[in-house]
Amino acid sequence: MGVSVQRKLNLVVAGKMTIATALKEREGLRYNVIALLYVVAGYILGLAGLFHSAWPINLVATLLLAHAMTIAAYLIHECGHNLVFKRSRDNAHLGRFLSWICGAAYGTYEDMRYKHFRHHVDNDDVVWFKYEEWFDKHPITLRVIRLLEWFYIPAHDLIMHFIMVFTSFIIPQRRNQRVRNVTVILIRGGLFIALLVFFPKAALLYAIAYMLMMHILRFMDALQHDYPYNATLFDYVQAPHKGDFEWEQEHTFSVPLSLRYPRLNWLTLNFGYHNAHHSDMNVPWYRLPDLHQQLTDGDPEKVIPFSCQIKLYHRNRVLRVNNPQPDNYPQGAEYLRTARTGQGAIGGNAASFLTSF
Repeated sequence: MGVSVQRKLNLVVAGKMTIATALKEREGLRYNVIALLYVVAGYILGLAGLFHSAWPINLVATLLLAHAMTIAAYLIHECGHNLVFKRSRDNAHLGRFLSWICGAAYGTYEDMRYKHFRHHVDNDDVVWFKYEEWFDKHPITLRVIRLLEWFYIPAHDLIMHFIMVFTSFIIPQRRNQRVRNVTVILIRGGLFIALLVFFPKAALLYAIAYMLMMHILRFMDALQHDYPYNATLFDYVQAPHKGDFEWEQEHTFSVPLSLRYPRLNWLTLNFGYHNAHHSDMNVPWYRLPDLHQQLTDGDPEKVIPFSCQIKLYHRNRVLRVNNPQPDNYPQGAEYLRTARTGQGAIGGNAASFLTSF
């Protein structure tokens, strides 16, 4: 019996050593593994709770599921920067797995990563098509979307998600992904239809959880940049501010959930420390607060307070849907100053790193 126990202990120790050596940083064993375990446990328990007969449990399960999917999305972001494992292929494997959890598997992990790196390298919001032009050509659709957004239904993001689901049928440059795309549609679509037919309440709660995830992601994204966007994802054009670090920092804004209680920022894997992330995109999420402190010396005027973020997200929820920026729109330091009042800075919309176009 003693030999058997020792053998099991040896296997456990060996497993920990294998994981630790594969990780980008040994410190990641504590943070990333816990985050991943939370995602898996939260997703399973959250889904299970949707089927319960008690509404209080349904409510808790919906919130847990939404947050587990949110953390999965931010871990994909970490994988995209190769910040979880040392090897790119290990990050890719984890990123692909997590994309199934947060509903981003219809496109490819590589496409998500490519678009996001263009954002960093070009200092630009690189997209496939011009949103304002499309909305101008579909005014009735725009009115419907704005009405739904007034009721806090993330209709703009749902359109982007629809494109993502049918990416190989809508985006000509993705036609070579059609077999994979259809396979994912059949699997995820089939499971959701079965859920809708046999357990409609659970299907409704899952949809609510997914929309809550959309709200969290775009809440964090809305004020992080005053970048323009350009439809150069497939037709490459030299970005005007490519490689300009000072311009990048001036037009990037930090939106932490709290400076007084920094661990609250773990709710979004410290994604609010955005200047720190853009200052050095090779720093993992759990070390961003330290880098933020170095960059700002803890100056609270260098961030947009959470109360102002809430005000701007609420007040501009309709305006953000189609928001062409006039020439006199505040930018850089002026953008930060007005955003800190909770009065200006309409912000962006539906620009999640989960969408690869």
